[in-house]
Amino acid sequence: MRTHLKQGWRLTVKHFYIIIMLFLYELIWGFFLYRTIEGITVPLLKRFPDSIGSSGTAVQLFMTEAQFQLIKTDLIRPYLWLFCGLLAGRIVITPFLNAGLFHSLHHVTDDAGTKFLKGIRAAWKPVALLYLIETTLTLLPAIWLLPRALTKLLGSSSLLEFAQQAGPWAGAWLAWAVLIHLLFLSMQFGAVAGTGAFRSLWTCIANFLPFAGISILMWAIGAVLSMTIASVSLLWAGLLALILHQGYQLIRTIMKVWTVAAQYDAWQSKQV
Repeated sequence: MRTHLKQGWRLTVKHFYIIIMLFLYELIWGFFLYRTIEGITVPLLKRFPDSIGSSGTAVQLFMTEAQFQLIKTDLIRPYLWLFCGLLAGRIVITPFLNAGLFHSLHHVTDDAGTKFLKGIRAAWKPVALLYLIETTLTLLPAIWLLPRALTKLLGSSSLLEFAQQAGPWAGAWLAWAVLIHLLFLSMQFGAVAGTGAFRSLWTCIANFLPFAGISILMWAIGAVLSMTIASVSLLWAGLLALILHQGYQLIRTIMKVWTVAAQYDAWQSKQV
């Protein structure tokens, strides 16, 4: 794994201009998503009973009213359409970025250097198709899980009770999403490299543990880094916390590219 980490970092350094572009994309996306969520949640939080002066009856009344509004009215419908639109925009843009990055990783040793824009033109169709299938399979359990999760949330007396009831199902869904992501990521690598998506899928299944291991390791490094920066921001509130918070967005983008580069190197090492 150490070899894949080092080689992945070398590939990441060669794609720094792509990192800057992805950072700006994530910054713009995060801004619009934050403003959207803020516009929805702030009015709701203002109506939530005061935890100091209110009794449990007031909270239960608030939850009962919320259940009535969600089930008996179309109050939630505009918000669902809004989030579906945001998700659709993300789904449309992401395959183009993936195609450019994957193609550039494959051709980084060529004399011409990185080929991000050429990769978009050459590989966006197979990458987009595979990404669409991946997204569909990942979200498919939501048809069954989300209505039941909403029912349990509205029927729970506390968030802890809801977490205990929904936690196992959420964990299973997360495991399913990770499995689907790794399998289809290898297929996208194969489609871009020209070795074939299904051949690459079989190679991934045959060598799944090393490929999943480097992926989980990189995700763990990113999670530890995120928690460390969050802890420092809480302890040293002020200008330093603001600088760390803003700078972390760039670090997070670097970690994403490094993770993909390490995964690609692990995948490529198993090709015959």
